[in-house]
Amino acid sequence: MDFLNHHVLSLLTFVPLLTAFAVLLSPSLGLARWVSMLGSLLTFLLSIHVWYYFDGQTSGLQFTEIHNWIPTFGIKYIMGVDGLNLLLVVLTAFLTPLILLSVWHLDGSKQKAFLALFMSLECGMLGSLVAFDLVFFYIFWEAMLIPMYFLIGIWGGKNRIYATSKFIIYTFAGSLLMLAAMIVLYILHFEQTGIYTTSLLDLYGAPPAYPTQMWLFAAFAIAFAIKVPVFPFHTWLPDAHTEAPTAGSVILAGVMLKLGTYGLVRFAIPLFPEAVVSYAPLIVGLGVIGIVYGALNAWMQTDAKRMVAYSSVSHLGFVVIGSFALIGGGAALSPEALTGAIYQQINHGISTGALFFLVGVIYERRHTRLLADFGGLAKVMPWFGVMLIVATLSSVGLPGTGGFVGEFLILLGTFMASPLAGSVASLGVLLGAIYMLTLCRKILFGPITHEENKNLSDLTPREFAYLTPLAILAIVMGVFPNLFLDKIRPSIENLANNYKSYKIVAEAPALNEAGDKRAEASR
Repeated sequence: MDFLNHHVLSLLTFVPLLTAFAVLLSPSLGLARWVSMLGSLLTFLLSIHVWYYFDGQTSGLQFTEIHNWIPTFGIKYIMGVDGLNLLLVVLTAFLTPLILLSVWHLDGSKQKAFLALFMSLECGMLGSLVAFDLVFFYIFWEAMLIPMYFLIGIWGGKNRIYATSKFIIYTFAGSLLMLAAMIVLYILHFEQTGIYTTSLLDLYGAPPAYPTQMWLFAAFAIAFAIKVPVFPFHTWLPDAHTEAPTAGSVILAGVMLKLGTYGLVRFAIPLFPEAVVSYAPLIVGLGVIGIVYGALNAWMQTDAKRMVAYSSVSHLGFVVIGSFALIGGGAALSPEALTGAIYQQINHGISTGALFFLVGVIYERRHTRLLADFGGLAKVMPWFGVMLIVATLSSVGLPGTGGFVGEFLILLGTFMASPLAGSVASLGVLLGAIYMLTLCRKILFGPITHEENKNLSDLTPREFAYLTPLAILAIVMGVFPNLFLDKIRPSIENLANNYKSYKIVAEAPALNEAGDKRAEASR
């Protein structure tokens, strides 16, 4: 147990990579499927271990692993988890086996490569979430672009090369800006302290001077804003989603976009607190524009997948404004809005992931995503209709679903910070209900006007297996939010109330006291 608690994050991160190699070495596709599934399930179990033993009473960094990697340059191997990344780690590990189940039936000469690339992508995402060294983080951040490039470029739609090239150009350009800012921050910290370090634990306590913060914050913020994406950096997203295979769209919406909002909270805000005060009105303004603009564009779409893609631009605008809602004249971030932003990241991953799955289900049957080609599917695919309605209601924030909790907290905190921004953002909730209910109406209800739709088969047992957990979790997160919020609240309050002098303490890598007692009891 002690070994596991000391190294659980390394295992969590690199088991998917080892699985990818094992998949490539598998002599048959059937064995490769089982190897990838077992690797993803082991990763999920490791994330549950982290969740169970995580101490929700402290804001410190837990399950830490700290080793000197390249000591000459102050580069360290640092992994840790706190309330800001805990839910995202579990979400990533939760979605991966569901996605692998969704492609279980696919057979082709390149399918082993698909599975290996997907497991490599999981390694990159998890590494980005738990890394607490700038160099270490940047390696994972860039590494996850490679498998996604091939997933879209090889298995995507007819315009896949254009979409994946645009995705790479946008995200890589932002990454270069961030890399330049990291180098400057590294040099400035040495000039200030005489110590070379790339450790976030050291850099948090020594922010540069205000004029320098303005430039460095802009570089970090643009890199993460492209990944979210924040308006006006959003144009790559609808193309990437539309051309990506269903599995790629689910993981892109479910996790990869959240790495942008996570980066803003983990890096940009605590590293450059004075710049946050100056930039917050602009970022909140762009977030509000993104909410309304994304919603209006989604409403106008005739392609179901493109509609869901634009909905992500709108929904993630809520996460952005919640992350930058300042109160007390910039003295603190709004704890309510920041809590809602962290929670809404997970809700969006669940509901939008389910929506992309469901669009994939009807595309497999009809080879079209145009809303005009459907209608009346509730009569022939009733269980499909149930799943689509649950995902839709969670997406629009119906009370009793996780979407309501996240949006309510964000709007509550945003109103306290800026009544104008809160009022305009609320319009996004109304527009979201309009376009999502329009999606349901055009697909599920009305007469069956196309002969091909009359004999469509309902959900298969395999499709039930990967959709049901998402539907259940969407409701559980709405009815029992404190199951999740109690774990993350101390870390969020620490950042919200102390972001100008933010420090994060690395707890002992072994379990905390409460976790030790549970471990002893389990023995």
